[in-house]
Amino acid sequence: MITSVAYQLQNYPGGRLDAIARGPYQLAVVDLARDAHTDWFTAAEIGALRRSGKRVLAYFEIGSLENFRPEYPVVRRGAPDLLANEWASWPGEYFVRYWDSRWWNRVVRPRVDQALRAGFDGVYLDTPLAYEEISPRYAQGRDRQRLAADMAALIERISRYAKARRPSFLIVPQNSPELRAQRGYLAAVDGIGMEELFYLATDVRCARDWCAENLAHTRALRDAGKFVLAVDYAERADHVRAACRHYRAERFAGTVTVLALDRLTARVRQGRPRRAGATPQSKGPDGCVQRSESSAWATWA
Repeated sequence: MITSVAYQLQNYPGGRLDAIARGPYQLAVVDLARDAHTDWFTAAEIGALRRSGKRVLAYFEIGSLENFRPEYPVVRRGAPDLLANEWASWPGEYFVRYWDSRWWNRVVRPRVDQALRAGFDGVYLDTPLAYEEISPRYAQGRDRQRLAADMAALIERISRYAKARRPSFLIVPQNSPELRAQRGYLAAVDGIGMEELFYLATDVRCARDWCAENLAHTRALRDAGKFVLAVDYAERADHVRAACRHYRAERFAGTVTVLALDRLTARVRQGRPRRAGATPQSKGPDGCVQRSESSAWATWA
């Protein structure tokens, strides 16, 4: 069972994955490329990380496209109608018509192929929430129910394509756990990454109505046998400890980190620390332990 996670998408020290390899993680989520462009992590690099005892997932978006990604000028020049409204929260990132076959052929399939070539254990698929965020102006008459079904169909297509080439390949979408109700979704995924179940960026307790809804859907996925990678954004020590308590109670793997995802910050696992010399610097009454290396990590005492 996966219980410990590293999640870093940029600012790899020296452009290398050594810090993650040294860390006490069972699973790591990293970008396909060290520069988020075309400097792809190689099969040798991913192989070395895997030999350190970790499964490694390749991060990329499936419902949006950032303007610094290598596919952006290609899409802008050759298929500009694939691009929809800009994401207000992330300037320079655009939702896309993800149901269009050109999106699969020009962007998604090549990214899956790159992950397979590099020897990743699976993919970590961000922005399924595009089905909720794309403007009706670009939806070509689709309502939200149809958009949700189309997103589930894309995830299923990724799963079918990748697992035909490597049956053990892991499919892990991030967020939108309500897609579990869509046909084909549950069988297509191995786990789910969930941001902000307990703390919104940054250090804000998740108390909105949708927080409870997300947690209920996530629990249902867990109970269906899917692993959960929880990602919360907090820096205060008491909030990190509180997130640790939640992960332990919910049987989630998790990491408490920073929104930029530019460094290793926190790591959570159930059970007792296994690493020799893992002497905690501080220990809260809940039994969640933090330790600082080049970063901090948390485990269960």
